[in-house]
Amino acid sequence: MSAYETLRQSPAFAALRAASVRLGSNPLQVQGPGGNASIKDGGVMLVKASGTWLAEAENKDIMVPVDIAGFRAALRAGDPAAEDNAAFVPQEENPLGLRPSIETSVHAIFDWPVVIHTHCVATIATALRKDAAEIVTQRLGDLGAAFVPYAKPGLDLARAIDAAATAQTRILVLGNHGLVVGAETAEEAETLALEAARRLTPKTASRPESQTELSTFLGNSGWQAVDHAATTAIAFDAALRARIAGASFYPDHVIFLGPGILIAGEDESAAAAIARAQEGAAQKLIVFPGRGVAIPTDASPAMQAMARCLGDVAACLDPSAELIRLTPEQEAELLNWDAEKYRQAMSADTE
Repeated sequence: MSAYETLRQSPAFAALRAASVRLGSNPLQVQGPGGNASIKDGGVMLVKASGTWLAEAENKDIMVPVDIAGFRAALRAGDPAAEDNAAFVPQEENPLGLRPSIETSVHAIFDWPVVIHTHCVATIATALRKDAAEIVTQRLGDLGAAFVPYAKPGLDLARAIDAAATAQTRILVLGNHGLVVGAETAEEAETLALEAARRLTPKTASRPESQTELSTFLGNSGWQAVDHAATTAIAFDAALRARIAGASFYPDHVIFLGPGILIAGEDESAAAAIARAQEGAAQKLIVFPGRGVAIPTDASPAMQAMARCLGDVAACLDPSAELIRLTPEQEAELLNWDAEKYRQAMSADTE
C-alpha cells in the first residue's frame, strides 16, 4: 500500500473530510467551490481538487495527491517548476485526473499536518480594512494569528505566507481574501476556524428582509433577483451602496461575478444597466437602488453563492472602517489566469 493510500484510509483523513463537509456546508464559511483543505503525513499530501466543493468531501473523491517534499523544496528554491503544481501529482495515485487546488502552494508552505482555508465572511470583512493587521492582533493575537497583505492566490500568496509565518503561527488572515488555519488534527483546525469567525463577527442587528418588485422590473431580460435578504438590503441602503460601489474586494467575486459591483442609476432601465454590465469584462451582478440585486437567470450555483456572499460580507462591514479594494491590475490578473479559468470550468461541470 502506498503512503498516499495509507493516508486516505486513516482516521485523520476521515476526520478532515467530515470537517470539510461541515465548513463547506456553512455559507458564512465557504461559498460554492471556494476554500480548500489538506492533510500531510510521511512526505505526502492530499489537497482539495480545483473547482470541487468542500461540502461534497464525504460523497465524492475531491482530494488530489501531491509530493509535498518535492513541491515545497521547489517553492522555497524559486524553481520555475513550482508554477505548475500539477507537475508534483503522482499520476498513478490520481486516477480521476483531478488538478490540485490553485492554493496548493499555501497548503505546502504552511507547515501543519492539517490546513484548512475558508472564505469566512466575517474574516473577509476584516481583511478588507486598512487597519486589518491591528484588528487581527487585537482579536486573534493570543491564538497565534498573523496578517498577510493581499497577494495573488497561488505562488505569490505562498511566498508571502512563508515570509509572515513563524513556527507558532496557527491562523493567517489573508488581506482581501479569507482565513487559513493550521493544526495537528482536523478537529483542532475546525475549532480554530470557528473561533476566529466568532471573534471577528460584529455584534450588529440583523437586517430586515426587504420586499422588492425587482422581478417585475427585470421582465424577460435574462436576469433574476437574488433571493437573499442581506444582498437585497444593499439596494435599500444608500450609504452601503456608496461604500461598496466600484472595484472588487476579494478574488472569488472577480472570478465568478466579474470585476466590480455595478450600481444602476436611480432612473436607469433594466435593459440599459444590463447593457452596461455586459461591456468589456462582463459584470454578472447589478444593484438596482430601491428594487433589489440581480444576476443572470443562467447563473451557476457558484455565482449564486457569491451573490449571497456579497450581502453577508456587506452586513459585517464596520461603517467607520476605511476599506481597501483590489486594483484594476489585480482584477485583470485574476481574470486572465489560466488556473482560475480551469476552476470556473470545473465548477460549471460539477454543478
